[in-house]
Amino acid sequence: MHYDPSMIESKWQTFWKDSKAFKAFEDASKKKYYILDMFPYPSGAGLHVGHLIGYTATDIVARYKRARGFSVMHPMGWDSFGLPAEQYAIRTGTHPGEITKKNIANFRKQLSAMGFSYDEDREFATSDPKYFKWTQKLFSILHSQGLAYMADMAVNYCPELGTVLSNEEVEDGFSVEGGYPVERRMLRQWVLKITAYADKLLEGLDELDWPESVKQLQRSWIGRSEGAEVQFAIEGKNKTLTVFTTRPETLAGVTFLVISPEHPLVADLISANTRESVEAYLSEASRKSERDRVSEGKIKTGVFSGSMVIHPITGQSIPVWISDYVVVGYGFGAVMGVPAHDERDKEFAEVFNLDIKGVICPDSQCCINSNFGDFCLNGLSIDRASDYVVRYLEKKKIGKAKVSYKLRDWLFSRQRYWGEPFPILHFEDGTYRVLEDDELPIVPPNVSDYKPDGLGKGPLARVSEWVNIQDPKTGKRAMRETHTMPQWAGSCWYYLRFCDATNDEAPWSESKERYWMPVDLYIGGAEHAVLHLLYARFWHRVFYDCGLVSTPEPFKKLVNQGLVLSTSYRIPGKGYVSPEDVVERNGQYFSKSGDALLVRQEKMSKSKLNGIDPQEIITEFGADALRMYAMFSGPLDKNKLWCNQSIAGCRRFLNRLYELSTSEKVCSQPADFDANVLVHKLIKKITEDIETLSLNTIPSAFMEFLNAFSKLPVYPKESLEVVFKLLAPIAPHVAEELWVLFGNQPGIDHAGWPTYDDKYLVSAIVVYVVQVNGKVRSRIEVSVEESREEILSKAKESVFKYLEGERIKKEIVVPGKLVSFAV
Repeated sequence: MHYDPSMIESKWQTFWKDSKAFKAFEDASKKKYYILDMFPYPSGAGLHVGHLIGYTATDIVARYKRARGFSVMHPMGWDSFGLPAEQYAIRTGTHPGEITKKNIANFRKQLSAMGFSYDEDREFATSDPKYFKWTQKLFSILHSQGLAYMADMAVNYCPELGTVLSNEEVEDGFSVEGGYPVERRMLRQWVLKITAYADKLLEGLDELDWPESVKQLQRSWIGRSEGAEVQFAIEGKNKTLTVFTTRPETLAGVTFLVISPEHPLVADLISANTRESVEAYLSEASRKSERDRVSEGKIKTGVFSGSMVIHPITGQSIPVWISDYVVVGYGFGAVMGVPAHDERDKEFAEVFNLDIKGVICPDSQCCINSNFGDFCLNGLSIDRASDYVVRYLEKKKIGKAKVSYKLRDWLFSRQRYWGEPFPILHFEDGTYRVLEDDELPIVPPNVSDYKPDGLGKGPLARVSEWVNIQDPKTGKRAMRETHTMPQWAGSCWYYLRFCDATNDEAPWSESKERYWMPVDLYIGGAEHAVLHLLYARFWHRVFYDCGLVSTPEPFKKLVNQGLVLSTSYRIPGKGYVSPEDVVERNGQYFSKSGDALLVRQEKMSKSKLNGIDPQEIITEFGADALRMYAMFSGPLDKNKLWCNQSIAGCRRFLNRLYELSTSEKVCSQPADFDANVLVHKLIKKITEDIETLSLNTIPSAFMEFLNAFSKLPVYPKESLEVVFKLLAPIAPHVAEELWVLFGNQPGIDHAGWPTYDDKYLVSAIVVYVVQVNGKVRSRIEVSVEESREEILSKAKESVFKYLEGERIKKEIVVPGKLVSFAV
């Protein structure tokens, strides 16, 4: 019979949808397995193959676990608030909800075409009021715990976009969305006090089955440091400048201080002589993102503030500089300049010709040059000196032991339309109240102009009839909050909503959360290795402390998928060329217009014209072939080069399997030893590969099996049914079709997972060493079914020249290993 994927795949996709084949149930009699993808932003570009690789991997595991008898939850939803939809709305005047709805429909169609086994009844979008009602509720819980507050904060602000941007939305001083200049500004913002959970977030990492690289990234982002705070008196002013240091033992080596451009004492430190230069520097620093400022390898910049401070130990006057390599959120936004023992300080000192004073002997690692009256560190080890300094500071009341973090409280406001409104009412006297459950959701009003007002005001600020109301609870005149939450808000807790996605009374029920959580396997891109995961862990830990969830951590096992690379062609200085416009001549590549091309393997991207449309592949090869190749292309967690031509090999395998399974050689007789050896080895291989997520070796295992199985004189039906079960997770459409063709009921996922028998795992071919008088003279390969007489006959034949004319006194056969002749 002919294999027609277009007919088979649409048929089974319809069946699965209509029969709700993948609906998840809380079944106390079964073990649960919750497998989750990092849900996508529904962009207008649609799915790309990077999505499909991760989604195929989770689907393989989901189908496998169902076959193993688990109650499996495998959901999909949409991270649908955010800046791209709003920017599209600004350009076209289309409501962002309309374009989001259209994009979701396109994504849903593409996912369906891949045959992914999602529980569609659990689907939701974060921009749906039924969902963000609960995001607003959860914000109120954070607020009730003292973890949400308003403050004037230094932010990345894009005047063109009219909104605050996260560090991840800024690249080289420009917005990722649109490429507009970004500057640093002080704005009044809603802030979440994630720093209160710094230690718990660090401790929780130890228990997680995550890549060590991801855990280390989170540790570095949190950046716990033990050290001391030190107070320096400002000359001529009744004020002190406090710094944090992780190297108290180097205190005598301080030759300058450096403060951040946003430090609250900048204005107090400026002198008449330095005002112009300082203000120019502050303006320059404001145009850099924080990420650019602290990047390694950048030439240090700075300006003298105009003030000096008194060194608390030496009594010397030392200068206070302003530099953007210091950020306001870490420590006190001020650092000791110890250029002899800190590389950044050394670079700064060399640029501005500042003093460098060594206080640690490089050979002995003991303190030197640190003897000032009752302060003496000379000869002490670093650890002893550090302890001494902390005690000295506390005794003199000029400092104390201090733990500091790189982690800073989370800026939670955006000046956007397309985001969750805050459940807040502001009153004329400066107070505010958090809305109660019966007042939610707060839905943004319809507007015709989505562009922010600028000066830190979002588009909601223009809708006076929505903003200015009389509070029905208190009777006071009130203003709604006009900032909205960031896109992170909806993705902080979506995994919990999947546990109980249609609950109108609560974000989730206690019993369902307790059954499904934690997520057993979470797969997604490495770009979320820090912030999304950190933010979600923070919210979850708060909920745990409030008794709202049953586990301290949300994601038990994490896998980051690698990037998908594709060949790109670029005309230097002109831009990228589509592969269709490339001509090869003698190993060189040119555009059709004759330009020489640079050929690179780069991350797949529409802008580089090296993107792949999954639908085109499905049309040409079928979804099952695409699923197989998505795994065959390389290890899940490694970068991989995409090659459309290789998909044809997966399609040929499916053709061959289909034709073999529907050939006249299929029989009902029991499988013989040879067939069982092949099948049971395949069971072991596929089972182990799925369990260890070594999914890239599965397609080749099937291909090798088929090559060997096709040489059998007949094809036992019972053997092929086992193969269909093994194939179902990776190529579900053809597996389901052949399963039913063999007379079985639809639903191969629930037909059980095969187990192997060890007796068939012995190699069918055994290599024997052949000795004559104790010396190895030959090696032979024989079937495990060969008799002793047949083995001896082949062995004698292989060493004939050593036996010729000799009398054999003894013949020894050690099964599976050795044949020995004594002559």
